[in-house]
Amino acid sequence: MDDPGPEKLIRGFLDSLAVEKGYSPNTCRAYARDLQEFAAYLGWGAAAGPPKGAGAKSAPTNFDSVDMLAIRGFLGQLYQRNSKTTIARKLSALRSFFRYLLKLGLVTGNPAEMVATPKQERHLPVYLTVDDMFRLLDAITADSLAGLRNRAIFETLYSCGLRVSELAGLNVDDVDPGRRMVQVLGKGHKERIVPIGEKALAAIDAYRRRLAGEALALAGGALFLNKFNRRLGTRSIARILDQLVRQCGLLVPVSPHAIRHSFATHLLDAGADLRVVQELLGHQSLSTTQKYTHVSIDRLMAAYDQAHPRR
Repeated sequence: MDDPGPEKLIRGFLDSLAVEKGYSPNTCRAYARDLQEFAAYLGWGAAAGPPKGAGAKSAPTNFDSVDMLAIRGFLGQLYQRNSKTTIARKLSALRSFFRYLLKLGLVTGNPAEMVATPKQERHLPVYLTVDDMFRLLDAITADSLAGLRNRAIFETLYSCGLRVSELAGLNVDDVDPGRRMVQVLGKGHKERIVPIGEKALAAIDAYRRRLAGEALALAGGALFLNKFNRRLGTRSIARILDQLVRQCGLLVPVSPHAIRHSFATHLLDAGADLRVVQELLGHQSLSTTQKYTHVSIDRLMAAYDQAHPRR
């Protein structure tokens, strides 16, 4: 079968990720950059210039002629300006792409499968202490529509441990106050049900009651609205949080994801089962959730070293 060309194949692959596998737009954009960067490394495309890898005579001419050495060469020249996490993602993009080509019959093997994934550095998640989390939430003045909305946003984020994209995607009908449950659409279009606390429900109720006129007509739509009565986006939520952090003088970097980290850490510190936290967070793999146990163990060891008479 003839190779339709790199650009067309990459577009087809990205369409399959979005439509068939439900990958997020952010992931699709990252994979697009990775694959285009790989094609440029091979010297494909008008603006790419000469091949940077195996040399003009042996440079691959299509994806079926790409071998493990070409992929290792591509990844090797990235180490000076990219983290191991980024390089691992690029390798993952190549593996997925070649699996797609293999399925189409355009390649005879997957050379990316033979390349080892870079060993990842362990980074403990950034999180807030319980006191700092309460300090942040209590600093939100709920004396205006925007204030009521912001209180509802961050009470919900901390109460449910949501990703910011999941929070922004919530609709009014996703919240069931009677059962104290929220239906969440997570990564890969996977739905899950998570509990929500009374304080978060009260904050949502106060915010929705304050809405009037045109906004009330959106009762079956987006839960959190911007000043134009449209769905509030993830970047806007991050900007609002930045303003709140500055107002209350917190000294640690706080992002919406740090609130999710705080949710998980506080539950585990209070004795919650790891698998329960995995379900609440919507993690496919337990190993993803286990990073939060390192935070708890570090705190446990510090307490031991401080208190034990024969440490």
